[in-house]
Amino acid sequence: MAFPEQFVWGAAAASFQIEGTCEGVPRGDSVWDAFCAMPGKVYQGHDGKRACMHVTRWREDVSLMQDLGLQAYRLSIAWPRILPDGTGDVNEAGLAFYDGLIDSLLNAGIEPYVTLFHWDLPLMLHQRGGWMNPEIVQWFADYTKIVVDRYSDRVKNWITLNEPQCFILLGHQEGTHAPGLQLPESDILQIGHNALLAHGRSVQVIREHAKQPARIGMAPVATVCIPETERVVDIEAARSATINGATKSLFNTTWWMDPIFRGRYPEAAVKQRLDKMPRVTADDLKLISEPIDFCAFNLYQAGVVRAGAEGQVEAVPYPEGHPVTAMEWPVTPAGLYWACRFLHERYEHPVLITENGLSCHDWVSVDGKVHDPNRIDFLTRYLAYVKRACAEGIPVQGYFQWSVMDNFEWAEGYKDRFGLIYVDYATGKRIPKDSYRWYAQTIKSNGSHLPPWEQCGFGTEANGSAVMVNHDLKTPGKTKAQRDSSSSGTTP
Repeated sequence: MAFPEQFVWGAAAASFQIEGTCEGVPRGDSVWDAFCAMPGKVYQGHDGKRACMHVTRWREDVSLMQDLGLQAYRLSIAWPRILPDGTGDVNEAGLAFYDGLIDSLLNAGIEPYVTLFHWDLPLMLHQRGGWMNPEIVQWFADYTKIVVDRYSDRVKNWITLNEPQCFILLGHQEGTHAPGLQLPESDILQIGHNALLAHGRSVQVIREHAKQPARIGMAPVATVCIPETERVVDIEAARSATINGATKSLFNTTWWMDPIFRGRYPEAAVKQRLDKMPRVTADDLKLISEPIDFCAFNLYQAGVVRAGAEGQVEAVPYPEGHPVTAMEWPVTPAGLYWACRFLHERYEHPVLITENGLSCHDWVSVDGKVHDPNRIDFLTRYLAYVKRACAEGIPVQGYFQWSVMDNFEWAEGYKDRFGLIYVDYATGKRIPKDSYRWYAQTIKSNGSHLPPWEQCGFGTEANGSAVMVNHDLKTPGKTKAQRDSSSSGTTP
C-alpha cells in the first residue's frame, strides 16, 4: 500500500543553519550571531558565519534536491538578510538571493514552503526589546509584507513561526539558546503572547497581499504521548496527557495551538499561572485565531503513558537500553501516528509534518561514502506510522524530513548531523548519504515499500514487551463533544 497520491514528500532546512555569510549577499547580525560570540554558549565556539555556504552554493544544493526527487522544500527567510536592522532599509541583494533560490526550486519541480521566522531575529530588534516589545507585532507584519510582496507570485505555502516553544523557552527562560536570557515566567508569558499576536497579524498580511491563494500554518513542537497499549483507557490517558498534561510546562502543545485554532488559551494551563498572565483581550484572541489552512508540527520524540488503577495518567518509563539518537533523544516512531491523530481530532484541520529526523554519528567511510543505517531504520519506522495515519483516513498532507543536509545545530554547533547529505564544513563538499538514496526510492515509490507499522514499534513497558497489543480502534473513547467539555479553554 502506498501513501495517498496527493501526499507531499519534502525536506527542510533553516536560513541561519545553512546559509552562512557572503560579501555579495550581506545580512545584518541576528541574535544567534551575538549568542555564538558569547564564550561557552555554543559547542567549541562554533558559529554560523560559514555554515554550509548555501548562500553561494544554492545551485548545487537545488540540483541535489532535484536528484533526490523532492516534491517540496521547506526553507526559511533570514529576516536580517531582508532587513539588516529589522526595520527600515531593505537589502535588495538579500531579496535577489531568495528570488534565485525560489525560481531554481520551481524550475526543478520542487514546491517552496517558506517559513518567515526560524529563530534568527535581527539583533537590532532584540536591542529594542525583541519579542518582549509589543511593537514586534508590527515589525513582523512589515517584514511579512515585504516578503509576500516579493515572492507570493511564486510561493503559496507559508509558515509564520517555527517552534515558538524553543526560541522563547530555551532562548528567554533557560538561556541555552539565543538570546541567552533567563527571564521570569510572567515575562515569558508576555513574550509568548506577543509571538502569537505577531503570527495572527502575519496571517492577515499574507491574506491581504498574496498574489495567489495562500496556504498558511505555524509549526510548533508537538508534545505528544503514546498509549502503552491500545486499550481505550490507555488511549484516553495518552489523549489527556497530550491535551491537558504537563500544564506546568509551556512546551505543552495546546498552549500554542488552542489560541490559534480555538480562540482561547487552555483553561487548565491558565489556572496554573493566573497571577502571571499578561492582559489578554477579546481582540487579541480574535487576531491570534485568524483562520489558517493546516495544523503543522515538528516531532522527534514522544513519551509513553497508561491509565492507572484509579484512572489517573501514569508515565511509563523507557526500558533499559531503549534506542536513543546521537543527541540521546528516545526513538519513538508511534509518536508520529498519535500526533497526527490527536491533533487532527482536536483542531479538525489537515496536518502537516514539518520536521522529523535524527542526529547520527556520521562520517566518511574508507570507501568515500557515508553509511547511515540508523537513519534509514529511523525513517522507515516513523514513516510506517505516518502511513498508518493516512490509511485510517487522517488527512496528513505531507512530510518534511529534517534535514536535507548537515548544518549548524544551534547550541550543539556542528557536532550533530541530521542531514541526508553529508557536509564537509572545511571544504563545503557535499556527499549524499545512504539515507539520501533510500529516501529517493521512498519518494519514487510513494512509500509503498515501507513495512507494516505493527513491525516498526519498540517495547516501552518496563518488561520490554510490545507497545501495541490491541489494534482494534473501532471502539471509540470519549466523543469529541465530551473531550471538548472536559478540556475546554477560557479567555484569561
